Amino acid sequence: MPTYTCQVDEKVERKTHGTFKYPLGVYPVEDLEPKEGYIAEFEPADGGDQSGEWEEWPDRYVFDVVVSAEKLQPLCRQLFAMMPPKVYPILDILGRDAFREVDPHISYDLVGLDIFLDGIMRFKDFLYEDGLCGFGAMAESPFFYVFVDEHKIVTIRIEATRKERLEKLLEAFELESSVPGKEPVGADGAAHEHRTVLAISDDPRVLGPDEVVEQLRDDWRLILNVDPESNLDEDGNDLGSTPWRCLIRCDPLEGTKAEKKYAEVIVDAENLRKAEELAFEAVEKLSEDGGVADEFEDQVMVSADRLDEAGLRDLLGSEGKPARKGKPKAKAKGEAGEAAEVGAEAEGVRRARWI
Repeated sequence: MPTYTCQVDEKVERKTHGTFKYPLGVYPVEDLEPKEGYIAEFEPADGGDQSGEWEEWPDRYVFDVVVSAEKLQPLCRQLFAMMPPKVYPILDILGRDAFREVDPHISYDLVGLDIFLDGIMRFKDFLYEDGLCGFGAMAESPFFYVFVDEHKIVTIRIEATRKERLEKLLEAFELESSVPGKEPVGADGAAHEHRTVLAISDDPRVLGPDEVVEQLRDDWRLILNVDPESNLDEDGNDLGSTPWRCLIRCDPLEGTKAEKKYAEVIVDAENLRKAEELAFEAVEKLSEDGGVADEFEDQVMVSADRLDEAGLRDLLGSEGKPARKGKPKAKAKGEAGEAAEVGAEAEGVRRARWI
């Protein structure tokens, strides 16, 4: 199996201010005086059932740390070295969903720290430099949380008994605790831009942003951390039924000559769970009609993004009408390995095709 990686586009210029270096993918577009350092505050233990599926978070200190770009990787290496052998990885992506800015991913399974660190090492250019992602991990025993957001500002939550050790580490990086009026300032301290920074390569082992996210989702066992039974926007408004663009990967059976295939399915659904059900049903029919159903071992939902009317029209053209009535009709049957497009028999499916 090939070892995948990614590369920064050499044409992307790093913005600087004096000796302070911004991440390649995030930079201010108005005057800003950046300042390294950190803020530390006490947070009491969570009460009641607010922690959801997690154990209650204990009393802890939260540190928000701003560093120049050349210090970010070595600082994080030291922080991750403080974690226990198994962690819960976290990945946030500024995605394509029309009603949510950030796609939050988290693993609800413990993942070996070595696997987590291997992903960081192979995709460090994306994780540490790209302006469209944030990443980190959490451990429960001892409690420790590290997250590098899309501005590459580091948030650390740590038990009080380990606070002094963390402060000594930050001191080693010449980072000082802030005083009122002299708080640390990073790229998000003024109007700023986010951009992706990865190069597009002909080498199949060098991945682009979407492929990196897909690989990390597999390696870190990540799931989209939203309620699958509701359909809310960022303000908590119920959207009812919306169009979704679902991208599904079909993995081949081991020992066959078949290669993995990707299908795009456009559905109308009232929540994520229903969108996934409709999409999987449509891909099964697509596979049967194309004569390739016996070649695939598993289907994996790579992404499921909600669409507004403009996004739907961009995908479907004149077909992209706000409302849908009746069941779609089959448009074409493709032979194995060929592009095919069908209207699956499942209610709410607008289009399904290999891509």
